[in-house]
Order: sequence, then C-alpha cells, then structure tokens
Amino acid sequence: MSPLPSRHIVLARHIPGRPEPEHFRLEPVEVGEPGEGELRVRTLFASVDPGTLARLGGVDSYAPALRPGEVIGSATVGEVLDSRDARYAVGDVVAGGWGWREHAVVSAKGLRKVERGSESLSAELGVLGIPGLTAYFGILELGRPQEGETVLVSSAAGAVGSVAGQIAKRQGARVVGIAGGAEKCRWVKDALGFDAVINYRAEVDLGAAIRRECPRGVDVYLDNVGGTMLDTTLACMALRGRVVVSGLVADYGVPPEQRAGLKNTPFLITHRLRMEGFVVLDYFARFGEARTALREWLQEGTLKHREHVAEGLESAPALFAGLFRGENFGRAVVRVG
Repeated sequence: MSPLPSRHIVLARHIPGRPEPEHFRLEPVEVGEPGEGELRVRTLFASVDPGTLARLGGVDSYAPALRPGEVIGSATVGEVLDSRDARYAVGDVVAGGWGWREHAVVSAKGLRKVERGSESLSAELGVLGIPGLTAYFGILELGRPQEGETVLVSSAAGAVGSVAGQIAKRQGARVVGIAGGAEKCRWVKDALGFDAVINYRAEVDLGAAIRRECPRGVDVYLDNVGGTMLDTTLACMALRGRVVVSGLVADYGVPPEQRAGLKNTPFLITHRLRMEGFVVLDYFARFGEARTALREWLQEGTLKHREHVAEGLESAPALFAGLFRGENFGRAVVRVG
C-alpha cells in the first residue's frame, strides 16, 4: 500500500453570517495507510447539513467550533479500500462521519456496516440516517401525537420534516406542513399525504394561515426553523400542546443580537405548553430499533423520501450555501465517488 492522492474541503475562514462558497477551500492531500484497527475508505456520498453552520462561526455550539483549515464534518458512506480490522473486508460499505473528503483513514470504532439493498446508499445519510432518526424520535418520543390531534411540521419538504409528517400520519394525526414554494407544497400534500400545506412565501399573515389550517389549534409542533416561525406558532397552539425543537435554521449564522427572539412566551403558561429541544444522539442506544422500523416502512412503500444530489466533492460548498436560500428540495447530499 502507498499514499493515495485525494482531496478534502476545509473551512477557509470563520463565517460571520450566511455561508458562501468562498468560505471554503478545496485542497489536495495524500491519504496514508491504515494502522491497526483502522480502515482506508473511498467516500461514496457525503451529507450537506444546515446545522453544520452552528460550528463555523468561531463559537462553540452543540460541538466545538471548527478552526480555519479543519475539514468540514458530515455524515458519510464509503467503500472500504484497505482494512486493518477483522470485522471489515475490502469492498464492504460503511457509514460514518469522516466529513468532506474523497478518501480517509478512519477508526473502525463507531462505523456501521451497510448492506446494499433496494434503496440508494445515500439513503443512509437521510431517511435512514440522522434526519430520519430525528423525525422518528421527535414525533414518537417527544411529540407523541394521539389519533385525531393536529400536528404542524415546519420545513415540511426537508429531510426531517417530510419523514416526521408521515410518521405522525401513521399515528392517526391530522398533519399540516409549512414549506416554501408551490412545487414543494404540492409534493408534500400529493406525494407524502399531508392533510394540508401552508406556503409561507405566499402568506401575508403566517399566524392567520396556521389558524385557518389548524382551527382547533396545534397539538404538536415539530420545529426545524425557529425564529419568527416558532414565535408565531406559539400563539396558535392548543391547550397542553407540545413543541418539539429539532432545528433552528433561521438562527444559524445569525448573531444573537440580530435574532428575532420569542415574544409569545405567555402562551407557554396560558396554554400549559411544553417546549423541548433535543439532540438525536441522546437516543443512540435505540438507533437500531428506529432504522428497522424506517426500513420496513420504506419496503412497504408507506414511507417516501426525496434527495437533492449534487455531483462531485467540489459542489458541496455551493450546495451548503444554497440550503439557506431554500434552493434544495429534499435531503442534500453530494455524490463523491
């Protein structure tokens, strides 16, 4: 074995606000041989996640801030090229988190072997990855909708929201989505089976639109956006409603003093609301259970998903920047190799 020519993408400089491609740098590297307990892998797919922005502004978030020159982190799926671990053989496909790299040497610890099936391997980064798991536990463990209750999902055409709404429908809930643009709204309603969809870009008064589609109030709100949308929804909740905060894309990259903030907090008291944020890794011990259920629903054809796939590692920065302009439609991934 010899060093392998490769490329990776690093943070060029801290990002004070919204990202642009020039905030990143594509670099040539050589990837060495794996040591004991390690694998050398060729990346097939890498995820492009809006939550990553929370680590790119120089301030610690749910994880330590990245420094300029460090590789951008992401979920990944790759093929084993060389193995120094008896559990993995050359040609195996593994899922992990080695980031925006064409090739990498990674520890076998924490990797998961992936069996090729009817779904694209990229599904391991979406409906069978962190977004699907977030939707599963966010709805079933925290939201816990009952039959006949109303569930509202923001970013309903996104990787988390689209799956969450379908899971809520399985529980017998009435599901209303919020999405941006007519095409996304049609897909959410016609393909995913949501009962109603609000195109927030076409509404002058989002609160009035939510009350129109949720006349008895919102029993469960799965929030992926935060900001003004979260604040507006607080005033539309039903008595003893549950707000599950899984993402805050409206606030990522926005300095604290410029964030919209919450003004409708009195509704937490008057309507006896419960609002809870979570990190899906809290449920790591149950990931197998969730993936089994999600995979069964996919095979049955009762769970649908959509991906926005860009070609080549070099496309990742532009795809990432586009997330914050609503340019993606479905789970954003890059086909690396």
